[in-house]
Amino acid sequence: MSLPVASERPALSEALELAYPGVTVDDVAGTLTIGTTTLPLGADEERSVLARINDGTIKDQFAIVYPLDFDLTIRETPWFDPGRVRNDPMFRALYGESERAVASSLVRTTYRGAALNTTFAVTREYCAAQQLQAALNGIAADGRAMDQYFANVGGSFNWRVIAGTRRLSAHSFGIAVDFNTDLGGYWRWAGAVEGDAGEYKNHYPESLVRHMERFGFIWGGKWHHFDGMHFEYRPELILYARLVQEAGLR
Repeated sequence: MSLPVASERPALSEALELAYPGVTVDDVAGTLTIGTTTLPLGADEERSVLARINDGTIKDQFAIVYPLDFDLTIRETPWFDPGRVRNDPMFRALYGESERAVASSLVRTTYRGAALNTTFAVTREYCAAQQLQAALNGIAADGRAMDQYFANVGGSFNWRVIAGTRRLSAHSFGIAVDFNTDLGGYWRWAGAVEGDAGEYKNHYPESLVRHMERFGFIWGGKWHHFDGMHFEYRPELILYARLVQEAGLR
């Protein structure tokens, strides 16, 4: 997607409206409107990362810029988790208030590899399924070596809370997929302590991650609290990172 000509609007507003066609941001009122739902963006205030994760505003989701480079050293910084903050009301307004509502929007996307096919159930809303299919096609075109990442997958749609929390997982909204769990790595499975997730031994190739990011999916392997198998559709975060990078703000 081409970025807009530089404007005086906040990059956050531009990113949200580009990522989700039909969604509008009122910069004066400080609100986001999705259909008939209007939500506050949130105040500009300093909050701990943990406070943001537990009860994030829409603005809090952009507090840590998602890194576009394939450099996993920055994730060693405690609480560097771009994308783990999710504003629940925003996701419910975008994708559905209930399991039944989200389930009604699901379509099948398929990785068609050299030796196996793997299917994921993803929402059609805001082109999430279409974008995932394009990414999977690109990964499959890289050859037989990619098949290993689509065996023993963790799955896709699953209306559930995140382990150890009361927060709904991104899987609940049909926007997340987990590839090979044996190769992915997850901080809780590694016995890490929250706030000190430690070393992450990545087994996923840069080319796979690049394909996913190109089509709007962020990767949990770039988080301090690593989730190396996990990708979720967050085009606003990819676009925001590109906008602030182009503007030289970070």
